[in-house]
Amino acid sequence: MSFKRFDQEDIVVSAESVTAPLWTNNVINLTAFYTSSTQVSSTSGDYYYNVFNTASTDSTAASQFSIAYADKQGGGTLQYNASVTGKSPSSTIYGQYRNLVLGDEESEFTFGGETADHFYVIAIDRARYKEKLLPGTLTLILSGSGANKITLTDNSRAVATTTFTDSGRVFELVAGSGGTVDTTANANGYSVSGSYGKFLPDVGIVILNGKALDLPFVTGGGIALGTTRTANTSALNLKKLFLALSKGKNFRLNSEETISSNFIFVRARNAEFNYSTNPSLLSGSGEIRHNVMINTPQSYITGVGLYNDNNDLLAVAKLSRPLLKDFTKEALVRIKLDY
Repeated sequence: MSFKRFDQEDIVVSAESVTAPLWTNNVINLTAFYTSSTQVSSTSGDYYYNVFNTASTDSTAASQFSIAYADKQGGGTLQYNASVTGKSPSSTIYGQYRNLVLGDEESEFTFGGETADHFYVIAIDRARYKEKLLPGTLTLILSGSGANKITLTDNSRAVATTTFTDSGRVFELVAGSGGTVDTTANANGYSVSGSYGKFLPDVGIVILNGKALDLPFVTGGGIALGTTRTANTSALNLKKLFLALSKGKNFRLNSEETISSNFIFVRARNAEFNYSTNPSLLSGSGEIRHNVMINTPQSYITGVGLYNDNNDLLAVAKLSRPLLKDFTKEALVRIKLDY
């Protein structure tokens, strides 16, 4: 075994972005949506659903995302206490996402240039994405009654500067597909003055503007979702959104991960590492047993060990086959460590 200290230029740090389909089994488009009948019929079904890729009773079922309804005034869900107006799960969810996204309990949610007091949240399951979602890959179709439907994407490719909030980057949802903005649809629709929601790739959240979705399809660019905001009422608003997703049959989104790598270049120059360090090479008197190793020594490199300054072995890189080394040859072994 021979040792050599690395020079500064022998170690290079690199980072690259790796993208992948978001959904289970590397599915690019999620076209079928399932809920749990047990959850839907429970109290939490008024304001929160888990959405699966197959029937929830299937052994292969995996949660893909959850949907929730938020209302600043607490409408659409039953109040915690019938005598305390406005305090309900929907108002709690509104406050939760206001703190997460805006970081201020007094701020209002604005979508484009419009303020909305109620919205729907699609929270991607954390197991579905490694680090973050990839802007410009979102395609979400929501379908209302009849043939009415809207196709939404984020405007990350259309904006010159990126806006940041307490939860990282934030983009507006507009009419379009796969990051390409549909300028004709937006010129005729709600996003002239506002937007259909927000896309927060760093925390895996899509927020849908309830005010925009409730608008008639023809005049406003919505899908006439019909959100009910009556106080202390089990309005089943999530069921309306779930049906819009199910009829749209298209939710496409990619994940993104930054892989950092250390490239370590191990250089064996022509005058280095030509003699074996195996003790059996020497006789009891310290002489080389084989004359060929005196004039024309050869060795075989089979692996590289990486040590710290305390001579602790940190990693071992094995070659696919032994590499012949003598005074007429130089070797370069590149080691890549991902983390």
